[in-house]
Amino acid sequence: MRPPVSFAFLVLGLSAACSRGAASPPARPEAASAALAVSVAEVVERPIARFIRVTGTLTAQEQAEVAAETSGRIVATPVERGSRVGGGGELVRIAAVDTEAQVAEAEANAAQIEAGLGMAGGKTFAQDAVPDVMNTKSAYDLAQADYERLRTLLDQKVISRAEFDRAFANVESTRQKYEMARNTASQQFQALMAARARVARARKALADTTVKAPFDGLVAERLVSTGDFVTPGTRVAVVVRVDPLRVELTVPEQFVSVVGVGRPVSLQVDAYPGRTFTGQVRYVSPALSASTRALIVEAAVANPAGELKPGFFATARIEQAAPTPALLVPARAVQSISGTQRVFVAKGDRAEERIVTTGQTLDDLVEIVSGLAKGEPVILEHPDALVDGAPIATRTAA
Repeated sequence: MRPPVSFAFLVLGLSAACSRGAASPPARPEAASAALAVSVAEVVERPIARFIRVTGTLTAQEQAEVAAETSGRIVATPVERGSRVGGGGELVRIAAVDTEAQVAEAEANAAQIEAGLGMAGGKTFAQDAVPDVMNTKSAYDLAQADYERLRTLLDQKVISRAEFDRAFANVESTRQKYEMARNTASQQFQALMAARARVARARKALADTTVKAPFDGLVAERLVSTGDFVTPGTRVAVVVRVDPLRVELTVPEQFVSVVGVGRPVSLQVDAYPGRTFTGQVRYVSPALSASTRALIVEAAVANPAGELKPGFFATARIEQAAPTPALLVPARAVQSISGTQRVFVAKGDRAEERIVTTGQTLDDLVEIVSGLAKGEPVILEHPDALVDGAPIATRTAA
């Protein structure tokens, strides 16, 4: 019995369809098999200057709260806050009328004593050159001469014993006057020394009416105004020295061995992005802080233009004594995701993901502490399709 015509056609149609499927299977999408074109660069090894990164605050090299040393009323204030002053420059001036009079009085008293001692015109003190001493010395010498002459006459029985005794008494009297004159001259000389000391003190008081800066620097504060009355100890101004500046740094315990006096320091501040200022370690604390287990290090930073200001927060780098080897890759080869650094390495025609630990940064290079070996090719681009095991076609970066 023959099958129906419609069924025969159905069988033939299914057979033809199966034949076509066997001959031409469906093609895979091109994106699943296309290799990513990427640039690579080798991991290189070279010596680099090691450093530790620390933070600190800039402070003035010197800061002085200048006070008055004499009493009086302020008559001039030639500086303002921010004024630059040299060492010995005038900060404020105090009325000097009274001190000028004290100087004149002290000088006159000293000059009077000098004249009495025969020291006018800058002569030096000589006890026997004092006029009173010279007069009594002459009288004493004359009495001695008379005594010697009368003693001869007494031996010759020319004069009486009473006349001779009077001559002897005159010798003793003039000798005592001479010794007294010498003692008085010595006392007057000591009085002269005291008078000269009063002159010096009066002159200092006169000089102190001009309050001066103790060193070159800037006026941070002026604390008095014209008309104020000041006494010894009254603060009149605050002067700071800002060249060089000091920066106090806190170094963690594990880096203590790499710091030392004389080591170069470079620092940056937020006020001048991209600028680097240089200095040198000049003090290393002899002991660690018990509370922080850290070492206090102080560096001096040159500031000739006055750009840096006390109080700036600074990020500093302290360099080690000698360079040491390091593995370096271009910075763009390293990705940081959620605090984890990763690098893709070209392994044949496939990308291999590596988790790495990074170290120092040198310009456009990054140090790799672990995760890579010297000479390995790292991929510089990171397209979204680049995953572990992705097919790649590499080319060496220019």
